[in-house]
Amino acid sequence: MIRGEDRTYDPPQWRKLGMVFQNHSLFPHMTVAQNVAFGLRMALVARAGTEARTRRMLDIVHLPQHADRYPHQLSGAQQQRVALARSLVTEPSMLLLDEPLGALDKNLREQMLFEIRQLQREIGITTLLVTHDQEEALTMSDVIVVMDRGRILQVGSPAEVYENPRTRFVSEFLGTSNIIACSAIGAEAGGLRLRLPGDATGPGFVVADARPGSSGGSALVAIRPEHLRIESAAQAPAEVPRAMVSGHVFRGATHVFQIARPGLDHPLVAYRQITGPVGDTAIPVGTEVALSWLPGAARLLEDEPIVEAAA
Repeated sequence: MIRGEDRTYDPPQWRKLGMVFQNHSLFPHMTVAQNVAFGLRMALVARAGTEARTRRMLDIVHLPQHADRYPHQLSGAQQQRVALARSLVTEPSMLLLDEPLGALDKNLREQMLFEIRQLQREIGITTLLVTHDQEEALTMSDVIVVMDRGRILQVGSPAEVYENPRTRFVSEFLGTSNIIACSAIGAEAGGLRLRLPGDATGPGFVVADARPGSSGGSALVAIRPEHLRIESAAQAPAEVPRAMVSGHVFRGATHVFQIARPGLDHPLVAYRQITGPVGDTAIPVGTEVALSWLPGAARLLEDEPIVEAAA
């Protein structure tokens, strides 16, 4: 459905769709201007109109000075701008982007993310972006649709889908996530109280958005690494769960820690932002730490419903 009309059985050339491919697919024997004007020529637009619209589109993508160059004379980012201009110059009803940044290196990809986003907002055209890159999806979109095997699992704004994943697939696909199988103590006014694996007597924690469940059941919880807090075990209250730093990597702006805890099959991942000297925020491997997280950071996942424990 495009603008309320079923276009399924219309020939592709009648649908007024703009398409940008992963590998640019520019015509190597044509100049930049000829590539951009190609769709207008096929639509039999008058020469004067074709030239004017081509010039305007090259101005929009900041390439007027390269109009007479050929694709092999351009950088990867510039070729991608030409591909965008060629798709937009025909004034399509919708723009389709098929992993358009997959052929670019990291620096060019980040640059093009902002440029495409700004261009899309300036022109105001509905754009459908298909990508397997989570950062690309979060940066480029107003609405995210997460699909698995042909099924739509969740639809929402980037912040909503990232912060409130409904299923394990969504939580793990859209960024790194700690998935923990917890035991349910029981329902209370604030939601459902849970315990971490290996914590038989502790007070546990409450998941505010939990569905009603019964004591003795289990629940699957997701916590993002940036929400986990690790601090010296010696300075934390006794009821705060303990864990051990089992791994550490330095990632420029952040430390990434692996946190091992009895009862967990896999170590948890925690991020710590670096705000001063690197050594001040590093924690040596083998250090015992207290493990906590920001209030409301734990999310109950729907694909692992609370079930009664076996008798």
